[in-house]
Amino acid sequence: MRISRFLLATLKENPADAEVISHQLMLRAGMIRRLAAGLYTWLPLGLRVLRKVENIVRDEMNKSGAQEILMPAVQPAELWQQSGRWDQYGPELLRFKDRHDREFCYGPTHEEIITNLIRNEIRSYKQLPVNLYQIQTKFRDEIRPRFGIMRGREFLMKDSYSFHLEQSSLDETYELMYETYTKIFNRLGLKFRAVLADNGNIGGSRSHEFHVLAESGEDAIAYSTTGDYAANVEVAGDVKVGDPSPDGKSVLDIARGIEVGHIFQLGDKYAKAMGASVLDEAGKSTTLIMGCYGIGVSRLVAATIEQNHDKNGIIWPEAIAPFSVALLPMNMHKSQRLRDAAEDLYNKLQAAGIDVLFDDRKERPGVMFANAELMGIPHRIVIGDRGLDKSEVEYKGRLDEKSQNIPIDKIIEFIVG
Repeated sequence: MRISRFLLATLKENPADAEVISHQLMLRAGMIRRLAAGLYTWLPLGLRVLRKVENIVRDEMNKSGAQEILMPAVQPAELWQQSGRWDQYGPELLRFKDRHDREFCYGPTHEEIITNLIRNEIRSYKQLPVNLYQIQTKFRDEIRPRFGIMRGREFLMKDSYSFHLEQSSLDETYELMYETYTKIFNRLGLKFRAVLADNGNIGGSRSHEFHVLAESGEDAIAYSTTGDYAANVEVAGDVKVGDPSPDGKSVLDIARGIEVGHIFQLGDKYAKAMGASVLDEAGKSTTLIMGCYGIGVSRLVAATIEQNHDKNGIIWPEAIAPFSVALLPMNMHKSQRLRDAAEDLYNKLQAAGIDVLFDDRKERPGVMFANAELMGIPHRIVIGDRGLDKSEVEYKGRLDEKSQNIPIDKIIEFIVG
């Protein structure tokens, strides 16, 4: 992509209303723009990252055997009334009426809708288990939306729902989703912990949250320094650093975390209320049991920034960087030789399947460098007349302290390898 044809919307200063670093950097790097409280437009740079996160989530969900569907965002009130949540959910549920005076809500989650689908489509135990997921926009009318994408009112979420006849089958899928989430967050290059959690207003029994570790996290996590135990402090109770770990391994430490995923065993809470049942092997009608598994896709973008940044800007993990390479020619418009060499390298990088942002502007080197660092592009290639005399380019990784000179005919191999 040539910057001259790209909506580059970087800002020099931190916006006054941006409290956390991810909000500041997403605005400064030109990833998002505020429309209203808790509502944001994703600009091209931000959407490239969001789609890469979404694709990793989708890929691992598909590998797990889950099947993708897409349910309506607008949901009829009667389904929520059947589950009992229409009166329980509270003001976060955005309710409205259509022209025929029928009540609807804008879905914050989809337990009722998926249960309605399953009760109409699944008739026999032979069709179970089934795990269906979607990646879709949700809306929760937060009383105080803040921290930009981190706690907005509208957000992109992956939510999946599994249905089973027996607890052992639900346990198996629950463990599979636990493993799948672990693979997703590892592919995203994140430091995270899975912690025992409270089910909140969704209900059910067994529950784990997945937290990206970051100082700005809203949740406190108590974890064993050497064992696998980890729990939200709300669940762990009155604990402090140095207390013995409940798993008998070492002692507890406490860190801050940003919740990005949550898996639940819901039991028959929704199936029983809404009459979702199938015929078992003996031909007896049996109420289904259910699991629910969510990932905040848009929140993951902000959480990644909270964990990966420095004074110069964002430091994207390679897998979700908007561009892999920033190609920066020095004073290209003053040298035909340099222009030709930059265009040739740009074409070769693209042919090699590398996402490259080509800074073809008439801009000062300092501005080019600052933009590339602010946007968090992992690899920077500087091409200038002096380097061309030696058939070299200057390379610098986003986290490298110093640059190095690399033969121009070896730079693609260097980046890919």
